[in-house]
Amino acid sequence: MDVTEIVIEGDTPGIAWRLPVLHFSGSKPEAPKVYIQAALHAGELPGTALTHFLCERLRQAEADGAIFSDIIVVPHANPIGAAQSHFGEMQGRFDLGSRTNFNRDFPLISLRDRDLLVDNLQRYPATDRLKRQLIHMALGADLVIDLHCDDESLQYAYIDEAFWPEAADLAAALEMDAVLLSDGESSAFEEAVSFAWKYEVPGEKKSHLPGKLSVTVELRGTRDVYPEMARKDAQGLWRFLAARGAVHDDNVALTSFTGPAVPLDNVEMIRAPQAGTVLFHRNIGERVAEGDLLATIITAPGMANGTIDVHAPQAGLIVTRVSDRLVRRRGDLMKIGSDRPSATVRKPGTLED
Repeated sequence: MDVTEIVIEGDTPGIAWRLPVLHFSGSKPEAPKVYIQAALHAGELPGTALTHFLCERLRQAEADGAIFSDIIVVPHANPIGAAQSHFGEMQGRFDLGSRTNFNRDFPLISLRDRDLLVDNLQRYPATDRLKRQLIHMALGADLVIDLHCDDESLQYAYIDEAFWPEAADLAAALEMDAVLLSDGESSAFEEAVSFAWKYEVPGEKKSHLPGKLSVTVELRGTRDVYPEMARKDAQGLWRFLAARGAVHDDNVALTSFTGPAVPLDNVEMIRAPQAGTVLFHRNIGERVAEGDLLATIITAPGMANGTIDVHAPQAGLIVTRVSDRLVRRRGDLMKIGSDRPSATVRKPGTLED
């Protein structure tokens, strides 16, 4: 394993961030190149724990001559967000300077323009320099895995329809509970990568990308950071790498993915109708029927008519749930993966900011 370091100079005097990048060299030039990163939202640490244990396995495989692919691992992809402490809490999802989500506004370019991403980097602010160097590394790979987590959540992934159903092997290897099929219409990291592949020839869009994969994996919730869980997830990702021919392991045999694969239009975003204290009646992983009581919002504590009930608009699987119990009006409560499109019109792109 070789370790390099990207230094990101700050936009004010005396500030710099260091980003370690781990490199494993493969023995087969024809094997798919792999890029794995974690904690782009700096406080989302299940992926960082996963990469720690995965790299243990990769180092042993390297010693055994069992790595076929060139593999790059970035265990904590956002040192800028990790340094943002506001009133004692890390603010790792949004850049405090620009108020931009660290997983939005990645450049949408053609693959042939990849090297322009790092041309004259000093003209960009630090957060953009970070984003440009991350996506530049990713576009040198064939398999790109961006490890995130949700709030309270099942294990699931956002996978562009251009990679489905080929990517079902990843869902099976990680034993995912669900897959949300995205439309590729955002500037999030994994969709910016797939955009570059789709428009390798500018103006000519590819609808299918065999042998490629760019995916956001949601490794359950923010508090699901435990040694045995991380080891299990690392083993799952190892199985995927073996199945795709990136590493050698004769003992890997994947089962079929049996969970739901739901288009984003079929995801019901359950939101609070009013501000208040939320009392959940249903948990993640439960299937609900249309009309089931999901939550009660206490809007006026102690008053006779001080509550509002929230019901399921249709049947489906509860994939995520918010951990906050004091909610704002129109604040997210749940995501429910359903069998038919939501009656609520969704704009193309991501489900949340």
